Amino acid sequence: MKEIIRKREYDTETATVVKKVTSGYYGDPCGYEEILFKTPEGLYFQYGRGGQCSAYPQETITCVAKTKVKAWLESHN
Repeated sequence: MKEIIRKREYDTETATVVKKVTSGYYGDPCGYEEILFKTPEGLYFQYGRGGQCSAYPQETITCVAKTKVKAWLESHN
């Protein structure tokens, strides 16, 4: 998935996976997947997707500030 946010491109195909978190099972309407990525430029973003009853009923890309990466990783340990 590719998205332009504040004139910057965030692309799951060219970024590096830092951590992947899965909740639920395949086909679970409440299940979801969150992946933290790092772009070649050193920017971080979180990609989420899931079932229709989850926090990510649609594919979503959200920017993550470098100062928040450690907290994100700790909260998804």
